[in-house]
Amino acid sequence: SGASAQSSNRRSMSWGSSISHSFRQPDTDDPFRRAQSRSDNDEENLRWAALEKLPTYDRMRHAIVLNQDGAGLVHIEQLARGEAGRALLERVFQDDSERFLRRLRDRADRVGIDLPAIEVRYQDLSVEVDAFVGSRALPTLWNETTNFLQGLIGRFGSSNKRTTTVLKHAYGILKPSRMTLLLGPPSSGKSTLMRALTGKLDKSLKVSGSITYCGHTFSEFYPQRTSAYVSQYDLHNAEMTVRETLDFSRRCLGIGARYDMLAELTAREHEAGINPDPEIDAYMKATAVQGHETNIITDLTLKVLGLDICADNIVGDEMTRGISGGQKKRVTTGEMLTGPARALFMDEISTGLDSSSTFQIVKYVSQLVHVMNDTVMISLLQPPPETYNLFDDIILLSEGYMVYHGPRGNILEFFESAGFRCPERKGVADFLQEVTSKKDQQQYWYLDQEQYRYVPVLEFAEHYKSFHVGQQMLEELKIPFEKSKTHPAALTTSKYGQSSWESFKAVMSREQLLMKRNSFIYIFKVSQLIILGLMAMTVFLRTEMPHGQISDGAKFFGALTFSLITILFNGFAELQLTIKILPTFYKQRDFLFSPPWTFGLANIILKVPVSFVEAGVWVVLTYYVMGFAPSAGRFFRQFLAFFATHQMAMALFRFLGAILKSMVVANTFGMFVQLIIFIFGGFIIPRGDIRPWWIWAYWASPMMYSQNAISVNEFLASRWATPNNDPTIDAPTVGKAILKSRDLFTGDWGFWLSIGAVIGFTILFNILYLLALTYLSPSGRSNTLVSDEENENGTNKEQMCQGSHK
Repeated sequence: SGASAQSSNRRSMSWGSSISHSFRQPDTDDPFRRAQSRSDNDEENLRWAALEKLPTYDRMRHAIVLNQDGAGLVHIEQLARGEAGRALLERVFQDDSERFLRRLRDRADRVGIDLPAIEVRYQDLSVEVDAFVGSRALPTLWNETTNFLQGLIGRFGSSNKRTTTVLKHAYGILKPSRMTLLLGPPSSGKSTLMRALTGKLDKSLKVSGSITYCGHTFSEFYPQRTSAYVSQYDLHNAEMTVRETLDFSRRCLGIGARYDMLAELTAREHEAGINPDPEIDAYMKATAVQGHETNIITDLTLKVLGLDICADNIVGDEMTRGISGGQKKRVTTGEMLTGPARALFMDEISTGLDSSSTFQIVKYVSQLVHVMNDTVMISLLQPPPETYNLFDDIILLSEGYMVYHGPRGNILEFFESAGFRCPERKGVADFLQEVTSKKDQQQYWYLDQEQYRYVPVLEFAEHYKSFHVGQQMLEELKIPFEKSKTHPAALTTSKYGQSSWESFKAVMSREQLLMKRNSFIYIFKVSQLIILGLMAMTVFLRTEMPHGQISDGAKFFGALTFSLITILFNGFAELQLTIKILPTFYKQRDFLFSPPWTFGLANIILKVPVSFVEAGVWVVLTYYVMGFAPSAGRFFRQFLAFFATHQMAMALFRFLGAILKSMVVANTFGMFVQLIIFIFGGFIIPRGDIRPWWIWAYWASPMMYSQNAISVNEFLASRWATPNNDPTIDAPTVGKAILKSRDLFTGDWGFWLSIGAVIGFTILFNILYLLALTYLSPSGRSNTLVSDEENENGTNKEQMCQGSHK
């Protein structure tokens, strides 16, 4: 009954206009042919009848699939992953992507279902950034110090930065079923425009103007999920294979409205008595399965991007050999293609690719646009003519100005009206890159009767407004988009592609895989502990460590402190591991792959066994050999203290890595924090010798509590309970006298108080770590450099120096 109600709710959803044309009917003019057709299809009709008898929930999860034993009902989960799904894809795709997409579109057209379509409009769009001028933007120690101090002063008065306009009053319309090429010389604002249209601009930039999707502003939906932005930077987990990388992105991005659309499609076909193509039906049902680690969509993406030959190779990085740069660029593209977004913005996807690979990718995207009603903008630097001819519209940017936005066939006419003509043997894309350049412009001047003069970019932009294409664009912008015509599935109003629990499971699975691939690091850390433990066992050998006297306590106290320092500093590796994965994490966080806390919580949980093993190895090796109190209870209490200390150390260094974000800075500052914790840890300087104005640092040092825990655990044992004969120390037993001489806790309560404090520090550092992941921005930033000469002349030319993102 629940499944029927779910089906009824989905059927009530509006999926476009009602059926506007009649369905295809069998040929009624030839009764013999009709009889023969019925005879041939009897077996297939029986299979469809068996499928129709299933409840709605089960019917959506079974499909008719041909195999070696003939056709039969197969559970859809068998097709969504594994060899069965790849075999189905081979039969459906058949190396003809356009025919495959047509078959998908035809099924929807037969029952009058409109596919989602997105129209993107932007008007008077300007982007400004505060920048340092000339040499002041260079990353030197003096500049960083001076800029920081003047930045503080600038909060209360004038700032030493200059405001530079990156994008200047841009306007236009990106229509569905049309593919737009974004051209322009370097530093013209192409990436800034794309990031603005997808809602991914840095928050420090000043944005003015309006951007709407189907008449809706960004506050009404999530543009990061409605559109897909393919960055020009290849940020991936080096240890994951190509297939695993695409599977993770597909799993996080979700299925969108595929299931609801398929339910409506199936209901209309059932009402009309139409049996769909069984292979297409099986494929569509397989793509609507959510939550699995692999899916047929991943296999399709690998195939169309030519990545199937390296699907099981790791991506790699500077230190690990992996796939080539061109293949890595295709992986970046494939990450976004696995999602359900119907608006694609692809930034410099041809970097590292040969012209043939670029053509094949753009050709497939062109088929997506024209068959499936997608909206696509692609930025290319120097596309070859065959790739250029695949596009419908052209946008030309230069120096932040919109020089042209309109049909590809009219752009040469536009420049001829301004006095410039593209030579016959010249590529149009190359011509467009050079015609606005002061150095290259003159060679394209063709008005012999008029003397050439340099035409600045601003004049081209003004000329476009009087050109008939520009006038038509301005007229269309005056007519607002009717929100009522927006397809129900066009805009995404949910922040993430799946539930929080499913997101956490996906991230947890990914982090487990990364730990497995990085197992050498953890094996090395344990091996390091074993070697240090063997050394400590021989240095603090129990035959040379008598007990029972106050003078004997120094050796045991030193052994305990050495053990504590070893455990504490062994968590330092967490600093490098955190910083290494941050660039990929920030990209996926900003693209709304999953909530930031899922990544942080998965790391916290998965490192608990690491602390358990490392603390256990150390205690098992050293406890009895060094001659600590021979009691099982004392043994496990020391293990608990070291386990809590290791967890606290890992939480501390994770937090430092998340806020410092740079390996050099983190290593330097991390060692500084270690020294501060060590100095106020209670070993080098006892509490009674610390000056009053520094006593707060003593109580704030996590190591102090760990030192108290392991010391109380040892020196309150029965073997240290002999009477104290030292009149200078007011303590009843030798053990308490040793603790009191070091200004440590002298009661058994001190152990549990210290353990509670260490656990509190662990929780505090983990919370700060999660907050840093959620709210801090990546360390790379866009630095705009304005030369001193240009600043003096008052010109507006910019040169964008990109950091890890624009």
